[in-house]
Amino acid sequence: MGKRFDALQSDQIGFIAEQQLFFVATAAPAGAHVNLSPKGMDSLRVLSPNRILWANATGSGNETAAHLALDARMTLMWCGFAKRPMILRAYGQAQAHHHDSPDWAALAAHLPPLPGLRQIVELTIELVQSSCGFAVPFMEPAGERPTLRRWAEDQGPDGLSAYWDTRNRLTIDGQPTGIEANL
Repeated sequence: MGKRFDALQSDQIGFIAEQQLFFVATAAPAGAHVNLSPKGMDSLRVLSPNRILWANATGSGNETAAHLALDARMTLMWCGFAKRPMILRAYGQAQAHHHDSPDWAALAAHLPPLPGLRQIVELTIELVQSSCGFAVPFMEPAGERPTLRRWAEDQGPDGLSAYWDTRNRLTIDGQPTGIEANL
């Protein structure tokens, strides 16, 4: 049932491109909480069999960036909700690039414009695991929610900076997120 690979296979890259939802998991080396977040929108690109970028949009928390500053482990997961039953996980080491990163412009060029873009996360894949997904239910996507995009556009640059400053500086465990690089 489950298989392991050193890198994404071409059919897996195609599977990822078909998905409208993925999950991100990170954890600090110490602290009470593991972060697991659903991600959507057109925010992820597979750059090579061992490299993925995704756009970390502004949200209520900023756990991923803080965790990666302390421990670079990250897992991405996709579930096949349509015809093909599969669960796919990519494990590796990741880095959150902030707006002041020297690589920001080059990385952002791979992603579509996203209002409220807070960080760009780069995953170097060390292990890929696929499993059957036979228990994953069939679900039909109803479309992308426009709410986050509209909210970020309405905030504008100053409003986003103020939000990051007051809501995204610390994790729920009190760890700094590095968001000040964006202010």
